[in-house]
Amino acid sequence: MAGVLQRLLPREEGFYHLFVKQADNIFVGAKALLEMLSHYTGVPEQVQSIKAIEHHGDDITHSILTKLNQTFITPFDREDIHELCSQLDDVIDLIDAAASRFVLYRVDVVRPGTIELVKVLVSATAEVAAAVRDLESPEKALKHCIDINRHENESDRLCRTLIAQLFDEERDPVQIIKWKEIFEVIETAVDKCEDVANVIEGVILKSA
Repeated sequence: MAGVLQRLLPREEGFYHLFVKQADNIFVGAKALLEMLSHYTGVPEQVQSIKAIEHHGDDITHSILTKLNQTFITPFDREDIHELCSQLDDVIDLIDAAASRFVLYRVDVVRPGTIELVKVLVSATAEVAAAVRDLESPEKALKHCIDINRHENESDRLCRTLIAQLFDEERDPVQIIKWKEIFEVIETAVDKCEDVANVIEGVILKSA
């Protein structure tokens, strides 16, 4: 099967380049969150660095939408371009939201298991970046989508375990509220990676 982008992008290659930039930026953001939690000092400064990555993602999103409005013949359905753009933007927004909560909630110590959950997020974003890069090789891209789904299942299981432990071990209701939300925001970011995979799968199947 000929590559989707190889067949469809000769008129406008800018979309592919921008999607790759956005997917790589998401991976950078996830790794920055993991680095912050692994070396939990100077947290406000690290959160600001992640915020800068999120702002860069906003710029890329704006470039994609501007190009979409200015392009008459698009490489694939306009709706799919808009949806892929939106879902990728949601991932980096949620990474930023998770990081910001550690300052907002004045978290002094990272709870056990949090880093493991973020490692799943990093793995999922790595597969997102690989899937976007491999759109020219649909079979490879679909394999990455399967791996993203596997990471989403793992994050869901781990998040439920961490929340159960939180209710078992924590007696302060305020801490329960804070940490439950932190876990859920991180897990939702992985969910959004799966949404990205679903859009990619749809694009490939439509173009087969």
